[in-house]
This record gives sequence, structure tokens and C-alpha cells, in this order.
Amino acid sequence: MAERIFIGVAWPYANGPLHIGHIAGCYLPADIFARYHRARGNDVLMVSGSDQHGTPITVRAEQEGTTPDKVVAKYHAEFVESWRKLGIGFDLYTSTGTQNHTQTVHEMFRSLLEQGYIYKGSQSLPYCPKDARFLPDRYVEGTCPHCRYDGARGDQCDKCGRTLNPIDLVGARCKFCGTTPEIRDSEHYLLKLSAFQDRLLAWVKQQTHWRSNVLNFSTNFIAGGLNDRAITRDIEWGVPVPVPGFEHKRIYVWFEAVCGYLSASKEWSQKKGQPDKWKDYWQNKDCRAYYFIGKDNIPFHTVIWPAMLMGYGGLNLPYDVPANEFLTLETQKISTSRNWAVWLPDYLARYPADPLRYYLSASMPESSDMDFSWREYLRRNNDELVATYGNLAHRILTFTYRNFNGAVPDPGELDASARAILAKADDAFQTVERLLRDCHFKAAIGAVMGLAQDANRYVDETAPWRAIKQDRQAAARALWTSISVISCLKTLMYPFLPFSSQTLHELLGNQGAVESTGWAFHKPAAGQKLAVPTPLFTKLEDSMIEEEVQRLRQVSTAGQK
Repeated sequence: MAERIFIGVAWPYANGPLHIGHIAGCYLPADIFARYHRARGNDVLMVSGSDQHGTPITVRAEQEGTTPDKVVAKYHAEFVESWRKLGIGFDLYTSTGTQNHTQTVHEMFRSLLEQGYIYKGSQSLPYCPKDARFLPDRYVEGTCPHCRYDGARGDQCDKCGRTLNPIDLVGARCKFCGTTPEIRDSEHYLLKLSAFQDRLLAWVKQQTHWRSNVLNFSTNFIAGGLNDRAITRDIEWGVPVPVPGFEHKRIYVWFEAVCGYLSASKEWSQKKGQPDKWKDYWQNKDCRAYYFIGKDNIPFHTVIWPAMLMGYGGLNLPYDVPANEFLTLETQKISTSRNWAVWLPDYLARYPADPLRYYLSASMPESSDMDFSWREYLRRNNDELVATYGNLAHRILTFTYRNFNGAVPDPGELDASARAILAKADDAFQTVERLLRDCHFKAAIGAVMGLAQDANRYVDETAPWRAIKQDRQAAARALWTSISVISCLKTLMYPFLPFSSQTLHELLGNQGAVESTGWAFHKPAAGQKLAVPTPLFTKLEDSMIEEEVQRLRQVSTAGQK
């Protein structure tokens, strides 16, 4: 019976281009997971969108002397193009700027307000006397009171991951003019998180299938005591507050952005002409909801969003939140302010998507931070994609095409070695499926590449290029068996490498989309026509390492001037 899977993926701020840290953090693992389940025949809904209401957008707009609308329009279009080129297959990628989103947020707000989970209170907030305005969270910088990191923002410390309020910062200063802000009172609405303390802690402790880093962080976060948090702020960019007297305030982005998962699902339903279809993923208890995020977003998805859902009632809580750790770059922390990043549009302008998808899958920071280096990128491309997987497919298909009239040969009776490698392929299918279901993507692609290595050993042992001179049937058996394993690899690699898997699917003589054949080990029929073989991957020259590192340094230096 088909499973129903909901996948919510973090909403990127539309204030700058995407970089490889974003991709490794949540977008690639979400796509791998969705592609597997779709191929498996399961009912999947994967949604996300551009977060256009965060203060990062207004900060960028003020820095560039433009409007938030123009910043959003530019980067949202760029995001959509990047997803297409990288092969990230959302069912709907939208934005928080839709009327549907505003309506959904207002429904959540009003429901929580009516039930007493939102209440009005006075907040002591930073006010910049020089700029004559209250300062939103990201307009304030200072030292984190928990880890002493100087450079923490008014909403969160990127170093220790703790959520903050601007007044928590030590040595707080205005981001734009450096003035020490005054503390003034302002009336706002607060979410009564404290009311969910015991219920959340009991719920989180039951999630033993969560990754240990997510479970431990969430448990400790809740056990440390939940404080009520303001859900409105003094700013005029964002979702309006649906209460008279608050016309010049907006709903806090951390509250309204997580509502995007629900609003996007409703928008998707409307676009399908089935306005109630979203309920299959939000009210059906058999549906499992997965949220793919980076570790800096853990508390918003394991504490705050579940609290909102509990208060609202009748909607599914997260089943799993497989948050990844951070990706570093050439041993340094990726930094947008220092321009120390491999920007996705820049990468995709020079290289194909699948090598990056492979490298990030094989190095995915699932349990600890991982480093991206151009040297390792080249090694994995040349030694693993080209020499191990690509060369296996190309030499077998080329030899078969030339010697068996461009068709799959009849294997005759299989011998022990053929049965052994096919058994390994069957085992790999079971192993990879289990790992993918449990969101262990790094181990899964390692198992796939392990099968490719086994297949290469089988080819070397049977040596069909020698056997064909003395025993054509033995050569046919070895080639058919090898093609069968290559067909298996094509399917197993599909969630990770959709473009090359589609190419290989067609080289094997198949029609249509590789996904349409399902999640199964398809052995080719004798006589099946093959397409003219072409290489799946391109070998890179060693010189590209220094070229890319130099480009990275030059761009970073220019960005800091």
C-alpha cells in the first residue's frame, strides 16, 4: 500500500544567492528523499518557497538603496532557476508574499489568540535614537550572553544556535550606524510558549527515531525553560497584524514563515483544482511529515512550530526533522558577509549538477560539520564518478554495442559468479532502501558506490573482452549480468544523480522518465536495443583546483572592499 509523505523544506531568505551550504543543509537531502519515495510509488507532497518578509531582505534593501520588493523579485526568480538546473523537484515552490499565505497566517494567529495562546503585552525593545526607530532583531548586533560570540544577531547566535531577543545581547549596537540603542517599551502580541512546556517535552522525548543531535538539542532547549516570545514587531514590511491599532506593526517572520508549510500546501491544492487536497497531508494521521532544515533552524521546527500546531489543533505534528550540521569551505566557515562561498548560480554556470549532488551526498554533514574542498571535489568526480561508476557503464555498453549488434545479449544459463554479483545487487537494493527511508543519505550513496566497485571486480574477473575470443556465450553471460547490475545502479543512483540516471536509462534502451519504471531492480531482456553509448561524466584537470581556489579568494577579497 502506498505511503503518504509530506516534506517541508526550509524557506530561504530572498536576500542573496544560494550557496552550497544551503544545498547540503536541507535542499539536496529533501530532494533525494522525495525522489526515492516518488519512485517507490508513494504519495509525496514537497513544498517550500522564498521567505520574503525577513529583516535580511530589508537589511539588503537598505544597504543597496532599493526596495524590499525589488530584492525579493530578483532572488526569487534566481532561486527558481537554480532549483531547475540543480534538479530540486518541488511540487510547489512559492513565496510568503501571496494572499493565500497572509490568509493562512491570519487564521493561525486568530485561532491561537481566541484560545488564549497569544496575548498582548509590553515589550522592552531597542530603539536607535540616531535613526529614530525601533530596531528589529537583525538590525541589532552584539555579544551572545551564552557563548560570548561577538557578532550574534538580535534573533539568534549563529555560533551556539541559541535563539535570542535583542535586549539579551551584551554590548548591543545598531547594525547600520553603530549607535548603542536605548530600551523603550512597545506594545506587542506574544506567543505563550510556556503553556506548552510539559506537553512539548513529553512529545519530544517520544521521538527516539530523530537524529541524536536534533533530539538532544530539542530536549535540552525545552527542559531549560520556554519563555513567551513576541510574535509582532515594529516594522512595516511583512504580514499585517489582523487586529485594529496594530496597522504599523507586522507579524514576526519566525511565526509566519513556518506557517508557509501549511499555506503552500493549500496553494498547491488550489492550483490542482482540489481545494481540500491539502487535508490528506495535514489531517490524515497516516501521513508522515518530514521537515528538512539546517541545524540553526532546529528550535523553530521541533519546539515553536509544534507548539503552534498543538495550540491550533487538528493538524499533524512533525514525524521527523532530519536537520543537517554545517558545511565549511576550504576549512573555513561559509560567510555571506565575507563572500566566502561557492554560490550556486556561479557553480551551475560552469559545471553540471550531478557531480555537485554526488559530492555533497557523499560528504553530507548529517551528524557533524563537513568540509567542501575543490581538491576533494575533483577526486570524487574523477576517481568515483568517472573511473568507478561512469567507466563501468561506458566500457560495458560500448563493448556490448560493438559486439552484439547494439543489443543486450542472451545470457544463457547463469554461473555462480553471475548469481553472486546479482545477489549483491539485490542486497544493495534492500540496504539502500532502508537507509533512504531512515534519512541516512551519506551511507546510502556509499552503499551504491560499493556495488559499483563490486561490479567492476566482476567485470575484471570475467573479462568479456578476452572471453569473446574463445567463448562467445561466456562473454554474453558476463555482459548481460554486468548490464543488469548497471541497470540496478541506475535506479539506486536516481535519487542522488537524476540527470545522469536519466541518460543511463536511455542508453540502456528505455523510454520515458527513469522514475516511471519504479523503485525496482529491472534486469534487461535479451535482444533489447541499446542506444549509442556516450560517457556519463567528464574527467576534470588538476589545474581546476587552483583556478577555483583563486577565484574563491578573489571574489572574497573583492566582496570585502
